[in-house]
Amino acid sequence: GFWLFKEYFNLTIGETIRSWSVLETIISVCGLVGCLLLGMVV
Repeated sequence: GFWLFKEYFNLTIGETIRSWSVLETIISVCGLVGCLLLGMVV
């Protein structure tokens, strides 16, 4: 996915690493919050 993202948005490797890191962090935090909320319900 990393290289597809880089080529699709025509970014340099440095720009791709920065944006990819931010996106992965957001996805991870959302997943963690979702698990915690689901854990409170179940």
